[in-house]
Amino acid sequence: MNQTYGIVGVTAVILATVLVGALGLRVSRTTSDFYVASRTVAPRLNAFAVSGEYLSAASFLGVAGLVLAQGVDMLWFPIGYTAGFLVLLAFVAAPLRRSGAYTLPDFAEARLESRAVRRVAGVLVVGIGWLYLLPQLRGAGLTLRLLTGAPGWLGGLVVAAVVTAAVAAGGMRSVTFVQAFQYWLKLTALLVPVVFLLLAWRGDDAPAPAWDDRPVFHRSTEVRVDTPLTLTVREPVRVTATGSVDGRTLHGSSLRLGEGRHRIGARTALGFPAGARVPLPDPAAGRAAPSSWARPLSADRAQHGLYATYGLILATFLGTMGLPHVVVRFYTNPDGRAARRTTVSVLALLGAFYLLIPLYGMLGRLYAPDLLLTGDTDAAVLVLPQRLIGGAAGDLLGALVAGGACAAFLSTASGLTMSVAGVLAQDVLPTLGVRHFRLATLPAIAVPTAAAAVVSDLPVADAVGLAFAVSASSFCPLLVLGIWWRGLTPPGAIAGLVLGGGSALTAVTATIAGGARSGWLHTLLAWPAVWSVPVGFTAMILTSLATRGRVPPGTAATMARLHLPEPPAPDRPRPATT
Repeated sequence: MNQTYGIVGVTAVILATVLVGALGLRVSRTTSDFYVASRTVAPRLNAFAVSGEYLSAASFLGVAGLVLAQGVDMLWFPIGYTAGFLVLLAFVAAPLRRSGAYTLPDFAEARLESRAVRRVAGVLVVGIGWLYLLPQLRGAGLTLRLLTGAPGWLGGLVVAAVVTAAVAAGGMRSVTFVQAFQYWLKLTALLVPVVFLLLAWRGDDAPAPAWDDRPVFHRSTEVRVDTPLTLTVREPVRVTATGSVDGRTLHGSSLRLGEGRHRIGARTALGFPAGARVPLPDPAAGRAAPSSWARPLSADRAQHGLYATYGLILATFLGTMGLPHVVVRFYTNPDGRAARRTTVSVLALLGAFYLLIPLYGMLGRLYAPDLLLTGDTDAAVLVLPQRLIGGAAGDLLGALVAGGACAAFLSTASGLTMSVAGVLAQDVLPTLGVRHFRLATLPAIAVPTAAAAVVSDLPVADAVGLAFAVSASSFCPLLVLGIWWRGLTPPGAIAGLVLGGGSALTAVTATIAGGARSGWLHTLLAWPAVWSVPVGFTAMILTSLATRGRVPPGTAATMARLHLPEPPAPDRPRPATT
């Protein structure tokens, strides 16, 4: 990718974000504007904003990278991301808006009349928010590294600075305009290049990807390896090598890599001929080599593929309703009916976006299989315009894609920072209104920025899947039972949040830290939703049944407010006519 074009594209997006945010700042005059945009955001605008913040780095970069590397089973990610809003529409959207709460801890306290439940919910909101921010910052670092060669941590730092300024300055009113603008930017940044990519693919006689676990180099390709790795070669191949191979120092020499394992040193360049099968690096701890790219049931986890697939489905289907940055947007709607209309529109907007992602994954399998060697599969969307089209046209399309990726990081990071800062400002810092909210944005973004510099090898979409698992295990039971079962008690809610959400959070933390590396223990920790979601529901129900006398006295009134439709807004008087 041409660095100059890419830097210009990213800079233009950052400047546009600042300008659109400034527009929101001009109309943000009250505290209610700052926190919930005075609850006056129209359904269509709110749908654009929800889609803008929801389509994160995992959607823009991560899913295509996973499809490239692991196959069609990774399409469960976009299916789950979209279907989660269907569950949200059916069970949560309108009652949650009618609750009048601003954050999930607000809802927990209003429904259960308990400060203790609020505190536990607040801890989980912050944990989910920070966990979700990690892949956004990692994706930003990857994009900036490809554009400029800068270290990965610098991209996360840039995004953190821009997000802090935008959120602290304008609040929800400003963020709404920014995220709505960024949805259309992201859709355009994928739709326009993919048209030209498919035309180039057709001009190349429309080759199909290899359907087994070993893709081939469609063209002669030079692969640059930045860090040492061990390759497994199944079929002997002759390469041109500059650097260190099996302990030998080479300078543009022709070398035959025989069947077996070969150690490649850092800063080594390998030139592969067209038609050669891609030698894959030794699988990371806990990951088996994929057995079939076209198999829909977690092909890279052959031993426990069905379990892993169900874990992914449960996490993504049920986790959406508990994502703090998504839920907070429904409080900006005027009423419950508008919240439902917003959710229906979001389903259509997400569906249009996710139709494009598999195309990038398939084309990446064909034209960028070298990313499997370097581990940068999340970069597939960024490099394809130059690989297929090249020249000035490829550079311009690459700059557009880079700008869209930047918008993905900024929009989602803005929403997450807004939700985490809201909890910190209300439940940690002394409540002094907007001033302490602005102070809370600093730790809200600083902690995950520091963590992102340490956790650098987790695929973007995988990291987001872990956040969904925690959300599904904690806030899904709280919202579903809190809205639809009057028998929920404060001890029951705390038990479910601690046992369900706490166990899932512990499992994903162990996964990120590299705890269990293989076998069933690794599988259970990496995809905890299969067991942690039932744990959350069971703990809430059984503990509530055992503490029936602790049902809050105002439950009947609260349930009525959640489920009775709001009275229609009074008609505005018409001007007198003469």
